[in-house]
Amino acid sequence: MGPVLAPVLLLLSLPLLGGEGPLAIAPTDPGLVEPDDWSPHFTSGPRELSKKAAWLRDKAHRIDIHTTLEPPKKSVAKPTAPTGAPIDQATRLVNAPPAAPGHRAIPVTTLFNQWTHEAYPVLPGHAHQKRFQLFLRDHFTGQPTEVDEQLFYVLLASARRFHATKVEVVSGYRAPKYNLILRKKGHQVARESQHTLGTAVDFRLKGVAIEPLRDFVRSLRLGGVGYYPRTKFVHADTGKIRTWQGS
Repeated sequence: MGPVLAPVLLLLSLPLLGGEGPLAIAPTDPGLVEPDDWSPHFTSGPRELSKKAAWLRDKAHRIDIHTTLEPPKKSVAKPTAPTGAPIDQATRLVNAPPAAPGHRAIPVTTLFNQWTHEAYPVLPGHAHQKRFQLFLRDHFTGQPTEVDEQLFYVLLASARRFHATKVEVVSGYRAPKYNLILRKKGHQVARESQHTLGTAVDFRLKGVAIEPLRDFVRSLRLGGVGYYPRTKFVHADTGKIRTWQGS
């Protein structure tokens, strides 16, 4: 046996890494498990997504849509200049210069909202449109809207005519959602109520009978006038001229 071949045969006869013979192999890592079937790891095609992954994928391609309970903003025609002697007088009174510094400002009258219990003293020479809109907001949803400015002058002209210092507002703007709730409860409210358009107000004057107040508002001929003798208030709106009597 040559000098080179002898060492090779000697190495082949030794146990390999704890084996029991020349053909023994190294033991596998006990932490590894040999699968019985490797085919799932080589299948072609997309894998099935988890619920979370599918939700994230759908969200990324979803159209961004926001819903709201608020009604769409309706365009209210800009109020024309109030006409008629009582309206003109109320307009001049409100638009008079404010009180000089150091002098007490005397309110033309005070509006009182029976739902929110807010008092709004109307002072000469003070901006009123935005504040009046907030004052007539829907008490159920808290939502204001653009209201017809002529309603403001109807209230003031009525207070001036009967020398009333307080106007009690029964209902102003009414959100469509709240209007529908009232209809379902059996209240006498129209499906397409002027209140939902910001063109109507229900009110009474403290210490003034309801019948003469009704007749005065009708004489203004600005729109519809409703008369409610049992609940004692007058409805005034700037829609079509019409009259009716409720309960």
